[in-house]
Amino acid sequence: MQNEILSLEELQNCIIEEPALLAYFYNDNCAPCLSLRPKIINMVEKQFPKLTLHFVNSAKSDIPANYRVYDNPTLLVFFDKKEYIRESKYVSTVQLSEKVQRYYDMIF
Repeated sequence: MQNEILSLEELQNCIIEEPALLAYFYNDNCAPCLSLRPKIINMVEKQFPKLTLHFVNSAKSDIPANYRVYDNPTLLVFFDKKEYIRESKYVSTVQLSEKVQRYYDMIF
């Protein structure tokens, strides 16, 4: 998968280096994860081009535990190295977009 994060160090480096990042925690056996993914990709590409989207497979790493992610899907949005938004399970893309827009406008 494109922009797949494979290690804790890789995610931490991305958070430090990128001004805006969305970490999408998923599992291949999770139906909401699979249905939400294209909506999030579309949202980021069309509305937030400066927001970098990365994927973390929760079943294949210990990264989720380090960020207290226990449900899939979980989306963490970082701006300027800090987590500002956390959404889990049944995510409304409209509400998420509104939340991201607020911080996105301040940063960019």
